[in-house]
Amino acid sequence: DSFDILGDGVKELLVGRDDGVLEIYNFESVNDPVLRYDHALSESIASIQGGCVGKDGYDEVLASTYSGWLTGLTTEPVHREGGSGEELKLSQEMQSKISSLRNELEHLQMKVLQEREKYQQSSQSSTAVSSVPAFSVNDKFTLNKDDASYSLILEVQTAIDNVLVQSDVPIDLLDVDKNSAVVSFSSCDSE
Repeated sequence: DSFDILGDGVKELLVGRDDGVLEIYNFESVNDPVLRYDHALSESIASIQGGCVGKDGYDEVLASTYSGWLTGLTTEPVHREGGSGEELKLSQEMQSKISSLRNELEHLQMKVLQEREKYQQSSQSSTAVSSVPAFSVNDKFTLNKDDASYSLILEVQTAIDNVLVQSDVPIDLLDVDKNSAVVSFSSCDSE
């Protein structure tokens, strides 16, 4: 997307990448854009948009991720300075917002407990049927020309416990900074 997030009268380029990196580029010179800000999310970004969403006068960048999470980055300051000995008081609007969020959280917690109890009862009945849920898998296998390696990227809307890679030819697995996986090797029976 393009949006004037810096408020300087020139639109910036908002980029959301498959690897979860959100970037904001400024066009200070005519030739090349300059990276002004970047933020790493934990999954690929499906779409990105700039605008004023949460509070008048403060622009935001919204990104939706592969699994449906909506992340917002705002220009509104999150910290307020107070003088020595001053007590920070919350406005009536902020107090009502906090109260509303607490009520919503309590309601959601009650709903989760009810659904959990309902599931427990149905799974223990004699007519219970078990099925494996179907998951949509977002996978990419791309060649990196710089170091002649391939990147395998797997995303699914639930936690990934194990990934098994089996190959008929010897392969080297390279560790990358974003990877939190623990790699273990086992020899393969040739038969």
